[in-house]
Amino acid sequence: MGRKWASGVGPWLTMLLVHLTSALEVPLDLPQPPTITLQSPKDYIFDPRENIVIICEAKGKPHPSFSWTRNGSHFDVDVDSKVLMKPGSGTLVIDISGEKAEAYEATYQCLAHNEHGTALSNDIVVRQSNSQSAERAPGFMAPVGASSTQMVLRGQELELECIPEGLPTPEISWRKEGGELPSNRMSIVGYQRTLRISSVVESDAGDYRCTAKNKLGSAEHSIKVTVKASPFWISAPRNLILAPNETGILNCRVSGDPKPRITWSINGMPVDNAPLDPSRKVEEDTVILNHVQSGSSAVYQCNASNEFGYLLANAFVSVLAEPPRVLTPPNNVYQVITNNMALLDCASFGSPMPTITWFKGSTTAIQNVDPYVIHENGTLEIHTAQPVNSGRYTCIATNALGIKENHVKLEVKEPTRILRLPEYKVVERTMDAVFECRVKHDPSLVPTVTWLKDNKALPLGDNRFVVEKDSLTIRDVSEEDKGTYTCIMNTSLDQDSASAMLTVVEQPDPPSDLELTDQMDRSVQLTWIPGDEHNSPTQKFVIQYEDLLHQPDVWVNLTEAAGSSTTARLQLSPYVYYSFRILAQNHVGFSQPSSPSRQYRTNPAAPDVNPSDVQASGTDHNNLVISWKPLTGLQANGPALRYKILWRQKDADQEWVEETVANASRHVVTDTPTYAPYEVKVQAVNDYGGGPEPPLVLGYSGEDLPSSAPEGVQVMVHNSTLAEVHWEPIPSSTVRGKLQGYKVYYKRERGVHETEAEAPEGAAPQTVTFGGDLSEGRLPGLRPYSVYDLHVSVLNGKGEGPPSPSRSFSTPEGVPEQPGFLEISNPNVDSLTLEWGPPLNHNGRLTGYTLKYQPVNSTSELGPAKLMTIAANQTSVTLVNLKSSTLYKFYFYATSIKGSGPSITKEAFTVMDTAVANRQVDIATQGWFIGLMCAIALLILVLLIVCFIKRNKGGKYPVKEKEEAHQDPEIQPMKEDDGTFGEYSDTEDNKPLKGSRTASNGTVRRDESDDSLVDYGEGGDGQFNEDGSFIGQYSGKKEKDTHEGNESSEAPSPVNAMNSFI
Repeated sequence: MGRKWASGVGPWLTMLLVHLTSALEVPLDLPQPPTITLQSPKDYIFDPRENIVIICEAKGKPHPSFSWTRNGSHFDVDVDSKVLMKPGSGTLVIDISGEKAEAYEATYQCLAHNEHGTALSNDIVVRQSNSQSAERAPGFMAPVGASSTQMVLRGQELELECIPEGLPTPEISWRKEGGELPSNRMSIVGYQRTLRISSVVESDAGDYRCTAKNKLGSAEHSIKVTVKASPFWISAPRNLILAPNETGILNCRVSGDPKPRITWSINGMPVDNAPLDPSRKVEEDTVILNHVQSGSSAVYQCNASNEFGYLLANAFVSVLAEPPRVLTPPNNVYQVITNNMALLDCASFGSPMPTITWFKGSTTAIQNVDPYVIHENGTLEIHTAQPVNSGRYTCIATNALGIKENHVKLEVKEPTRILRLPEYKVVERTMDAVFECRVKHDPSLVPTVTWLKDNKALPLGDNRFVVEKDSLTIRDVSEEDKGTYTCIMNTSLDQDSASAMLTVVEQPDPPSDLELTDQMDRSVQLTWIPGDEHNSPTQKFVIQYEDLLHQPDVWVNLTEAAGSSTTARLQLSPYVYYSFRILAQNHVGFSQPSSPSRQYRTNPAAPDVNPSDVQASGTDHNNLVISWKPLTGLQANGPALRYKILWRQKDADQEWVEETVANASRHVVTDTPTYAPYEVKVQAVNDYGGGPEPPLVLGYSGEDLPSSAPEGVQVMVHNSTLAEVHWEPIPSSTVRGKLQGYKVYYKRERGVHETEAEAPEGAAPQTVTFGGDLSEGRLPGLRPYSVYDLHVSVLNGKGEGPPSPSRSFSTPEGVPEQPGFLEISNPNVDSLTLEWGPPLNHNGRLTGYTLKYQPVNSTSELGPAKLMTIAANQTSVTLVNLKSSTLYKFYFYATSIKGSGPSITKEAFTVMDTAVANRQVDIATQGWFIGLMCAIALLILVLLIVCFIKRNKGGKYPVKEKEEAHQDPEIQPMKEDDGTFGEYSDTEDNKPLKGSRTASNGTVRRDESDDSLVDYGEGGDGQFNEDGSFIGQYSGKKEKDTHEGNESSEAPSPVNAMNSFI
């Protein structure tokens, strides 16, 4: 994922260069000499088919007039009708249509003059273009001879040309003797004939050698290059604005080879011919002006020349007395991004030149130290602006004639940053792709989002591209949508951008050009050409086949090949009409199947395998069923597939019996003995032979029901619910099949205490099966005190044999079941009545009941238990001497000679004693209680009055006196449940403040009838210590306010601070 950020440095860098390099500008409303602002190049080559336009523009106050010289003499433009000077300008337009262009080839110079001086343009050489080619000489056509020389000026382009002759056409090569060609400034063009070096420097001087070579030999030419320099500026003279009696210097520093000659002119007149001025002193490249006076304004010209060219510069000297002006518009607002450069303009003018001072806010003077830089033109630079630099700035321009100020505002903004970058996406074709682009920006700036695809705008009119505030959604993507998507967040000051790539994937195209080679009986080589992967690598190829002979139109997976493969060796079966196809799979899914290969038929052969899953078992007592899993058509290996079945009785010394069948999966052998072991084999056979030797399988003929019952059945009773039964196994000859186990049937006939007439209707018998060759087993879950009947039979695979003779047995007594029910009625203050029903099953002889009961307190804890034994013929009992309004829990058991059975439980309350409750409520209405409460209230009132009197006398309220005044007992709340007084508690956490009472929710609040000390005072600052002691002191609020007022002082005034600063 790519990410780049632009902070708007370019515009600020440009602005900085303007600030730092711009020449001194004089407002046009002030008098000033002319200045040339625009002119044609020194060497002006014109096309004879077009007009000649020689440009000359200038400014000044008053606006200058223009004149021209031609070849050093005055050129009167009004005389020639073909020459036109543009109004308000010195630009000449010469119409050369129908004229000879050579007539206007000359050297022209423009003069701009007003009452304050004259400015001169460069000498402009005007000539027409010449496109004729030089003639070619034999040998080296150019240059001629074995060597030549060439001079080039510094900064220009050096062009060396060698034009060879010869057949075949020679090849040209270039080198520099004793040095390297400057590769970064060099180019060889024109079939290697021309060597060009741009921006020539002194080190480019030397001997250059071009070599022409063909198969017949070679020739060389040496060119000696010397580098000269026309005059070039080191420091050109700059305009001066001087106040009367000031001193100024004009510098004209140049260099060149040979050294340039410098001459000075004043208003176009050589300085030697100008009127003598004692304040002026000329020293080669410098003019010094001492104590200038009004009226000595002029335009000075510096001319530096050598044999290769010249330089001419105009610089005016204007003598003015002018108070300061701030040329920058007032109240400008500058906005920059944090960590970028801020430039605050303060362009000014005045004579003498004003001094610029900057202030931040109203009082803070800015020094020319980090992070501030004050430039010569007054611009304030903050090279790395921070939010703390935001605010109002003032620049003050000052000279001897006055002072002028200007205000600007700087706003430093937060940078725009993309917080959630778009991420690389791999999307299936027809799905949606979503790129996020969440931005953080300065709240005052409004970002605009632009999305690009491969650095171009998104397709117009394509509704699949949905641009939202923080995302781009591409719906139903296609292959054409892949590429790099860039999110650009722009504000008026900066931008941020981030990119991510979209890869569109889909299922691969199917392979093509399937070819079968290297054909053998049992294998063939398959090759193919993979299809387009669609940006998702192929993981594997699945090779399928169709058997046109046995299963037409059914394609079966044969094998797989790696995703990088283009060929596979296929293992084949005999007697199959093969056709192959391939599917490619990548991360997205499977391709469509390829076109089928040509048909390939393998030769028949004997079967390679025999039928599997061979089994032998009987379905009837006199048969044997042999079954198997048939071979598939692919396994047949040849025509006329059939199966050879062989069987014989094991250990009977018999020969193999053989039978051959076709199109079958089973064979039935009849008239077999019951459950006899047999050996079986099944072999596959076709017209080309039989399969391998089949394995031997053991099976049994069919079973019959057992013919005898177990004998010697006995029962041993262990307890009231468990008995153990024993029997003698039957002989194996009477099992007549595979022994599965023994099945015991048992049934409860009646209770021991019941007669046969009283016995209930018979229920279905219960059964227990004991697997294997066992001779005993246990019968759990019997009912106590009951008579049971049982018999045993044997089991084999066919079914169940005859039952054994029945045997009866009885179980002993057990504990009773739970009583039928327990109900509690007739609750009273100290009694309850219990009623119950007998157990559903006594499980023996019922001897009585046991009752256990105990009280339960309010915390669910159980009190002491009491036991009661009740006769078996009772069905109710009344309990007396119980506690009133108390919860009791009851446990009730039925008992026999074997013990108690499971209990039934109940809970019940006794009734509340209403007389006691009435006595508890009536206490609150007794006269003695009312009198006591009134006495306590009166005592509290007296204490409050005493405290009030002491405070009005001006005294403090010491802690000790406060404690002595509250020695009376604390008033405790009355319990709501019984009307009695609560117990005294000395716990500090629960003690209410004196003069307060505890509410029902536990909070402490002031009694409505009490007077508050705070209410009587003028202040409310009293506080209590942790133990309730009063630690505050009372004082008048007015005193406190007055005291606080005296301590306050006047805040510093920004105006006073500024005055102090000034």
